[in-house]
Amino acid sequence: MAAGKAAGRRDAVAGIIEDWARERPDLDTAPLEVLARLHRSFLHYSARMQGPIERHGLSVAGFDVLTALRRSGAPYRLTAGQLADSGLVSSAGVTLRIDRLEKDGLLVRERDAEDRRIVYSRLTDAGLATVDEVFAEHLDNERRMLGGLSPAERRQLARLLSKLERSLLDAEVPDAAGEA
Repeated sequence: MAAGKAAGRRDAVAGIIEDWARERPDLDTAPLEVLARLHRSFLHYSARMQGPIERHGLSVAGFDVLTALRRSGAPYRLTAGQLADSGLVSSAGVTLRIDRLEKDGLLVRERDAEDRRIVYSRLTDAGLATVDEVFAEHLDNERRMLGGLSPAERRQLARLLSKLERSLLDAEVPDAAGEA
């Protein structure tokens, strides 16, 4: 049973906190209780998410482009700028991803009929079939990863993570002189 295996493992973050308590008892390590666990959880998630996507010959970055195009609805086309705005990297970074996906036959570039300066990336039929298949598998994989949480715990965690994201965005980072 997966939950039983996880329960028997040593809590690495607890060990780190114990070490700091011994070495620097003057420091409040409470933020590690959340953020170190969040970081470690992300690393585990990332490792378990990559494999299934890569088995389809995609990179995670390419998968992000395909899912952004799929979410946009028919005709499944966006400009590089729109793809960048959807949460991806710069337009230049998106262009590299588009080049690979175009080479693989998963999307095509099309010029706007009224303004030839505008170039869209559009899913091909093969791209649409691929993203639909891989995304369904991706959700099944994520469901397995969340298997140790009840539906109520998942909803609570989602609310808390949303609140954490807002807190992180609102946090001021002091400059080099120590001023916020």
